Amino acid sequence: TASGSTPSISSNASTVLTTPLRDDAITTAVPDAGLPRSLLPTGWQDTVREVKMANCKEASVTLAHAFATDDYAQYLVDTEGEGTKMDEESKWKLHADILRYTVASHLLSGLVTTAGPDFDSVALWYVFLIPPHHDLDDWLTVMRSGLWKLYFRLPKEGKARLFDEILPLLHDTKTEVLGKEREHDAWYLVYLGTKPNSQGRGYGSKLLKGMIARADAENRPIYLESSSLANNVYYEKFGFEVKKEIYLRRGQGEPVRLSIMVREPVPQKKEEGGGGGGGTVVVKEKKAGGTVLRKLMGKVVG
Repeated sequence: TASGSTPSISSNASTVLTTPLRDDAITTAVPDAGLPRSLLPTGWQDTVREVKMANCKEASVTLAHAFATDDYAQYLVDTEGEGTKMDEESKWKLHADILRYTVASHLLSGLVTTAGPDFDSVALWYVFLIPPHHDLDDWLTVMRSGLWKLYFRLPKEGKARLFDEILPLLHDTKTEVLGKEREHDAWYLVYLGTKPNSQGRGYGSKLLKGMIARADAENRPIYLESSSLANNVYYEKFGFEVKKEIYLRRGQGEPVRLSIMVREPVPQKKEEGGGGGGGTVVVKEKKAGGTVLRKLMGKVVG
């Protein structure tokens, strides 16, 4: 930003989420006379914004394209040879719908952020917060987001992979890595993806830096599962460390590796003469609940 501060995400963020500028640093944007007039908000080019439910489809389409070749995404829908036959278009629709339901659940009970003028990069975040937020898998969120449809949309093997393997493994691993004292205190980066034709423009890093600033202010770790070794290198540049490797083994091919990564909060330096709050965002918590999604298959994992 103009003041040199790092973009951050506020717990009661408005549409554009940035650290407030000093009064003397606020400037008025002057349109470039050489550029055609546009109704596209100029701030969308370089700010982190919170996604609203009205733009659920746009955000989910971004993630669908970003993860079209991802091993984990394919593991959920590509179950040929396991008693299931789906054509390519059916697989794509299922993949896109899974992400649409997932984005909707985070819009209802988590946080969805985007950067770029056309939802070029999207991130899904979650932490236990005070009401009106709900658990990602409580009844209200599951029903309103469409996540309940997965029980009927996924083929038999797909349901077994999600409900019997993936959900229990991810749940138990998060508890093991963070410990019961911190597993509900961490920001959970569930998805971060950028459209293929928008990669390399720094949109993803803007989303990461914004949440890192907030997590540091709140003294919270950030937790994620990476399905790509190349992504591991990317996240390491932001201070994430690999804590554990887990594998999904129900497929006939090579097991799908997921790298569990954590970034610990960096203590904030207090300004001289400060003594009170310094812009730190305080977020109260509620205790963990909800196991509704996992109960759809009679599988309670927590």
